[in-house]
Amino acid sequence: MSGWEAGARHFNAGAYWEAHEAWEGPWGAAQGRDRSLYAGAILLAAALHKARAMGNARGGRRNYAKALAHLALLPDHYRGVAVRALEAQVHAALQDARLAPQLPLTLLAEPAEATR
Repeated sequence: MSGWEAGARHFNAGAYWEAHEAWEGPWGAAQGRDRSLYAGAILLAAALHKARAMGNARGGRRNYAKALAHLALLPDHYRGVAVRALEAQVHAALQDARLAPQLPLTLLAEPAEATR
């Protein structure tokens, strides 16, 4: 199982801290846009963890804002992740605990022209 998949499975199950932890290793090894994707995902997971598990809505909003700075470096759709839709889903989930944002379990290959 890839590092992305492990984190995405945790994220999709609402285990946001575990998702954060699963993505730390791949984030450290990633470069370029992949590094921005992992950083944003880690911070989105941290935002949901703080807001839900710790009852810290302000901390959740702060991590969400930090995530947006990383995700802003990505196109709307990147490697199979609908980035802007994910941002909106997490924003809504920070306001309504009944909502559960979902991620794809696998990342698509990055187009060769995007890596230049």
